[in-house]
Amino acid sequence: MDGIIDTPADGPARLGDTGQPLVEILIAGEGRDHVSRRFSETSIGRRLRVTGTADDRDEQRIDQHDDRTGLSVRTTLRRTAAGAVQARTTVTNNGPEPVLLLGVTSLVVGLAADPGDLDLLTGDSEWLGEGRWTRRPLRDVLPDLRLREHGQDGRGCHTVTSAGTWSTGTRLPTGALIDRVTGRSRWWQIEHNGPWRYEVGERRDGVYLALLGPTDIDHQWRQWLGPGESFTTVPVALADSFEDLTAHRRSVKKQASLPVIFNDYMNTLMGDPTTAKLLPLIDAAAAAGAGIFCIDAGWYDNDTTWWDSVGEWQPSQTRFPGGLAEVISRIRGHGMTAGLWLEPEVIGVRSPVADKLPAEAFLQRGGLRVVEHGRFHLDLRHPAAIAHLDEVIDRLVEEFGAGYFKLDYNIDPGAGTDLGADSAGAGLLGHNRAHLDWLDGVLDRHPGLLLENCASGAMRADYALLSRMHLQSTSDQQDFTAYPPIAVAAPLSVLPEQAASWAYPQPEMTDEEIVFTMCTGLLGRLYLSGRLDAMSAEQLGLVRDGVLAHREIDLRRAVPVWPLGLPGWDDRWLSLGLRVGDTTYLGVWRRAGATAEITLPLTGRDVEVLYPRRWDGWTHAWTSGGLTVRSELADPYTARILKISDC
Repeated sequence: MDGIIDTPADGPARLGDTGQPLVEILIAGEGRDHVSRRFSETSIGRRLRVTGTADDRDEQRIDQHDDRTGLSVRTTLRRTAAGAVQARTTVTNNGPEPVLLLGVTSLVVGLAADPGDLDLLTGDSEWLGEGRWTRRPLRDVLPDLRLREHGQDGRGCHTVTSAGTWSTGTRLPTGALIDRVTGRSRWWQIEHNGPWRYEVGERRDGVYLALLGPTDIDHQWRQWLGPGESFTTVPVALADSFEDLTAHRRSVKKQASLPVIFNDYMNTLMGDPTTAKLLPLIDAAAAAGAGIFCIDAGWYDNDTTWWDSVGEWQPSQTRFPGGLAEVISRIRGHGMTAGLWLEPEVIGVRSPVADKLPAEAFLQRGGLRVVEHGRFHLDLRHPAAIAHLDEVIDRLVEEFGAGYFKLDYNIDPGAGTDLGADSAGAGLLGHNRAHLDWLDGVLDRHPGLLLENCASGAMRADYALLSRMHLQSTSDQQDFTAYPPIAVAAPLSVLPEQAASWAYPQPEMTDEEIVFTMCTGLLGRLYLSGRLDAMSAEQLGLVRDGVLAHREIDLRRAVPVWPLGLPGWDDRWLSLGLRVGDTTYLGVWRRAGATAEITLPLTGRDVEVLYPRRWDGWTHAWTSGGLTVRSELADPYTARILKISDC
């Protein structure tokens, strides 16, 4: 990275080019030297003194100590890409008395930039409307208070937080500061499957960025640290560019093959699978070129009221008269991998498992098990909870040969659990970390298993989980006309090879609508659904052509670009490019009410229509402004994937 660690003998370590300390710590009895609600100018942060450093080939460690409290701090910066590091901080109590932690930064960086020159990039999210990004001047959220004239640093900051276990359910843990004058940028992401906070604030010498996991002020997190005990923060990443952040994500994720997945849920069986419905769908999915067939929700259900009774994960006896093995045999007979939907962390309140497991195996508040939407939530700190989940996974792999699990997560238990913890937030952090350990154990036992991360779509799309799981559902959005802005924005948060956007063509669609929904899935991990078994040969051919086009794109090397800028939710023209070497694979979507043509500021030489290859209706030409594409079609929703070569 272009920033350096400054380790003066007479002061705290700093990352960047301002006086902002590298680490900020709040404890009970030691607040801030300058009153505010921000993680800057903490008393301990100012008093820390460097005691040692070590710099290996891929890792730098900075040790600091506070004489007053006896707290020792080690910050570890692991180089993961040319311009990216992953950071975390460990606090050890080397003093004689217990200390109550209220907040510890994973990393703080100072930027000696003029706040008036900076733009702030942030992302909002919610169910069905994931990944809505905004780039705005930093001065929109940090007014110019003339701090130097007052001789003091600021007291306010722009704070972004997420609470509970839907780590990306409202705000996204990724962002950037971009200098409009120099073009330089700082990108970050917080890699935690629970609560987090980041803040940007102004100092007299520039701007600071603080990255944290849970805190007392935001998340009811407090952690006692006895003499000799240590606490380690959640990991965070910092990068000099979006390309470097993309490279970092590739460095930490699990490697796996990239077969096309067919899932029977979205706008298809919708949680009502049976042998009679599945067999023709399996045949059609295989004919379209799918490599995985995932049986989604309902396979464990003997009636239609399963929501609050899940937890045993035994196959239904009424849905599959010949047994679930008959259906899976058909999947495997086509050479496809069989997948199953699971929501492992929940137990329905009517489930027999709810009374078989001890009460301590569930998240609790005030001695009562937490209930959300008819479900209890397992506490994965407890060995009985882990044993139950391990039995389920191992049984389904060994008995049915399942090679793929869609791991869904449709509740958020709130602040956490106060059972066996110093605070509800501390209990939740322990559970979050136990969840990651459980996933590691599953993949250690079944190294060929593919895991999909889902939480009502993308409500938990963080890189604590995505460093372990192989792909991420980007949404539950069922309207094919509303999905493109989600798919176009997804690579800002998730690698292209992990961003699974649904393509759900239907026999009642026009050919252009089939192409439109297929294009939505092609520039990521193609996630196919739809009643392919009811399609005509020509319609199924359109789907198959999309699968073939998708296979041509080397997603593992792709770097996303956005020729039209960040997608707006109601934009009528949308575009996403994947840059692979000298080639750009460009998706362009035209929605109802759009102009007939648009110019994209791109350069290149040769252009061909990658999908659909045999269809007319669009034209393209190089003009002074770039590549101009035009739709001659009357269809309100139409899209194309173009292949642009530089030579």
